[in-house]
Amino acid sequence: MKFALFFILFSLSNLVAKDYTKEQETLQFIDRMVKEHNIDKTKLHKLFSNVKVQKFPLKMYSQKKEKPSKKVQKKYPKYGAWDRYVKYKVTPQRVKQGISFIEQYRSTFEDIEKQYGIPIEYVAAIIGIETVYGRNVGKHPVFDTLTTLAFEKNRRNEFFKKQLEEFILLANKHKINPKNVKGSYAGAIGLGQFMPSSYKHFGVDFNKDGKVSLHHPKDAIASVANYLKEHGWQTNEEVATRVSYKGNRFKQYKTGYNKQYHRKHLKGIRPKYGKWNYSDKVRLIKLNKYNYDELWYGAKNFYVITRYNHSAYYAMAVHQLAQKIGKKLNSSSKTLVLNDSKRSNEKIR
Repeated sequence: MKFALFFILFSLSNLVAKDYTKEQETLQFIDRMVKEHNIDKTKLHKLFSNVKVQKFPLKMYSQKKEKPSKKVQKKYPKYGAWDRYVKYKVTPQRVKQGISFIEQYRSTFEDIEKQYGIPIEYVAAIIGIETVYGRNVGKHPVFDTLTTLAFEKNRRNEFFKKQLEEFILLANKHKINPKNVKGSYAGAIGLGQFMPSSYKHFGVDFNKDGKVSLHHPKDAIASVANYLKEHGWQTNEEVATRVSYKGNRFKQYKTGYNKQYHRKHLKGIRPKYGKWNYSDKVRLIKLNKYNYDELWYGAKNFYVITRYNHSAYYAMAVHQLAQKIGKKLNSSSKTLVLNDSKRSNEKIR
């Protein structure tokens, strides 16, 4: 962790300015933006003439995938990947912060739950895992980051070129200086960490101020809910449940969010905590722990969460954080009801 922090700080302090208007590929990109979108050519030349090359993001998307050193392999052994992942994602502190975040924007959460059919706790959990409820939205300059990743050689050049195009259009539409926007090392923006293309398709102006701002909690909350709904979230349906199997390591069937099964074909596997009211096909989600594999059924809604981030571990962290937040919310609501009832009885007496 200390090494990673040092590397980020070292990279940020050693950024090299580059004039991308001297690159043929960039000039072609500029010409296309002018021709297809009528963007001011002079402004584009000014933007691309002084870009600080983002070394850290570039390293993260380097084409060369290095094999972990023996030291790293020893520190992170074969088993326990889930234990290490969830340790920093689902914590009592993050649950507590989630409750506070929901209470702060309670009316917005209640409105989006009615409008989009997404449970409050799942929207909060995504924002909690993405940016710790807005506390860490990223410090990388989005324009410079996307330019670096679009034109410096890496394994996702075309993807980032498209994101750069969408970001410029977004900045032009909302009349903001693209140089002033900060985000993640991948160019993701706001509390929900939307890439520019997602910003365009799923962003919601929920506070009705005439623009979509994913740094504004109300817009961000609604946009996350809209994203889940548009990707097929099933209202009032299950997300996941833990199941039992024989043994400590599971190898009987292929696991992962892309593989579906009829439950009747999964021999020797059943819900661990009683009946699970879900009749559709399920995914088998394996969580690699130090001493055993934890196995879960994932429903359609679990798959929907993986559309936000293509990782079963990410989706499971969202689910477990949401469950903990939801449990606390229900407990608080019951306490309030009991207290209100007690006060009413006292008035009657």
